[in-house]
Amino acid sequence: MAKPRKTRTSAPDPPVAAVRLPWHTPAPAVPTAVLISLAALLIRVLVSVGPYSGQGAAPKFGDYEAQRHWMELTLHLTPADWYRNTSDNDLAYWGLDYPPLSAYQSLLHGRIINTSLPEAVALRSSRGYESMESKLLMRWTVLSSDLLVFFPSALWFVWAYMKLGVGISGEERREGWMWLLALVLISPCLVLIDHGHFQYNCISLGLTLGAIAGVLSKNELVGASLFTLAINHKQMSLYFAPAFFSHLLGKCLKQKYPIVEVTKLAFVVLGTFALVWWPFLHSYEAVQQTCETCFSVGTELMKSVISGSLSISSI
Repeated sequence: MAKPRKTRTSAPDPPVAAVRLPWHTPAPAVPTAVLISLAALLIRVLVSVGPYSGQGAAPKFGDYEAQRHWMELTLHLTPADWYRNTSDNDLAYWGLDYPPLSAYQSLLHGRIINTSLPEAVALRSSRGYESMESKLLMRWTVLSSDLLVFFPSALWFVWAYMKLGVGISGEERREGWMWLLALVLISPCLVLIDHGHFQYNCISLGLTLGAIAGVLSKNELVGASLFTLAINHKQMSLYFAPAFFSHLLGKCLKQKYPIVEVTKLAFVVLGTFALVWWPFLHSYEAVQQTCETCFSVGTELMKSVISGSLSISSI
């Protein structure tokens, strides 16, 4: 009787590795973050080479002239006259309509420009001043603000968000942060408004993004202080206030000693407000005038709301 033939079974094929597209290749975190940041910076530089809104368009010359004029005012006038109509401060001509922290930023930039190009921020005589040198200096103030405020906040936010990892797999956490960082840093709305049109939304949005990162990393008091600074830089940050208020208050009420936590939160918020508004707290009239100028329902505020809404949509 013939023996049954043995059937040879081949060994199972080795598991096929997951297909990786070229951009899915894992990369070291720090060098990749640096490359993404440099690419975002390069895009900003290329946009800033172009014309700004209102260039050569008399009599008010657009938001570029508004920012330059605020540097002129804060540099030569006392804080008591920043928001008040005087012979040197015609509120009808780009009156300062942003909160005090924005005024301090204008003062700092005005001092920097005054050291190398004083005629660009001279009181009264510099209205409508335009030159290649002043454009380069003004563009530099926006780029430096972006690098000092928005870029670190973006890196902190991405780190905090990925570390929290809600609904994110390990693979997505290892690779997805690159896309998230690129989306935040290369936001078309922010880049075009700040470096094309000419604004400093990178400061208020950077502070807001830093506040979100603080909350995500469980540094609620730091987040509260940063968001208070954001409000004191531009009113548009108030759009985020309901979310911050409800989250931070709810977090306090869930603690073992809610009254203590609420007191700490209130102390940080009120202390930050007091620090920013200190030069104006000498009189009720100064505070009232500043608030009326910053929160009046006028054309200039509507202009800031529209541009702010566009930049906020990037977040």
